[in-house]
Amino acid sequence: MIPPVPDSRLSLVVTGRVVQGHRVASGGNGDPNFPGGSLAMQVPHFRKRGLDLSGFFLATLNLSLAPRIVALDRGRADHTFRQVAWHPSEPAEDFSFFRIAIRKTGQEDWIDGWIYHPHPDTKPAHFQPPNLLEVIARIRITGIDYGDEAELAFDPGQLSIGEK
Repeated sequence: MIPPVPDSRLSLVVTGRVVQGHRVASGGNGDPNFPGGSLAMQVPHFRKRGLDLSGFFLATLNLSLAPRIVALDRGRADHTFRQVAWHPSEPAEDFSFFRIAIRKTGQEDWIDGWIYHPHPDTKPAHFQPPNLLEVIARIRITGIDYGDEAELAFDPGQLSIGEK
């Protein structure tokens, strides 16, 4: 028997495909403007505002739901932070976070996480298509790679998925 999702609010499950992103959040692209990655630079600012990501795997997993389109209800986010000045020379940004659980398709255990949503209207670069979700997981998901399928459990009041 597959264990249930750890949070009963997360009642809908969707399957997506892991795709390569810009690799800025993790620092994997080697950009010297984001030493250690943008996420590592942002985490202290999120902590000061009430979201402690200490111990989380500091990279985003990019989950494509193509051809479906994703709509996040920012008004129902678990956390929204406005005008986060996390970088010495980049403009301040707005961010929303939505509680999720994720697992590689075929794995038994769910991993707690967040949809990490830098608001496109305040984001200066590295935009994502409307069918992609950036996810931060508590731990690195074992054995997951580009092209693999992953399951995402979410609160249907916060996120809707429609056809293109």
